[in-house]
Amino acid sequence: MSVFLGTHQNRLDAKGRVSIPAAFRTALRSQAAAGESLVILRPSHLHPCIEAWPPAAFAALSQPLDRMDIFSDDHDDLAAALYADAYPMDADREGRIILPEPLKEHAGLTEAVAFMGVGKIFQIWEPAAAERRRAEARTRSRALSGARPTPRPDADA
Repeated sequence: MSVFLGTHQNRLDAKGRVSIPAAFRTALRSQAAAGESLVILRPSHLHPCIEAWPPAAFAALSQPLDRMDIFSDDHDDLAAALYADAYPMDADREGRIILPEPLKEHAGLTEAVAFMGVGKIFQIWEPAAAERRRAEARTRSRALSGARPTPRPDADA
């Protein structure tokens, strides 16, 4: 399975389109089944960004619904959260997609965007917010792993 790596910046054009980075398009196409959309976009539950899911990964995300009573409030809430704001997208010949207005508003996107690979999915951020998120994630991950900063060779002992 291909993973999404790195951070790439691009700009929205006058029609609200943005090119998916070539490496991300390649990964999406390698995972796409015939007749499926290239990617499913949805607002993040946790961050002011757009999540971009390959269709198979999105299907796995929805598996908890299969274990719930279809007529329960929990099922209804999760189904609405997953599906009501999800947008299946296909890229044009130049690899561009249109970002739906509600998703652009959720992520605070105006002109520039940052595509951030996070493994099985990627996220689309306002660039300054993406930098803050990466810095926060590095700090928190060091604390989680118990890692200590590596001393510089020129630092006094």
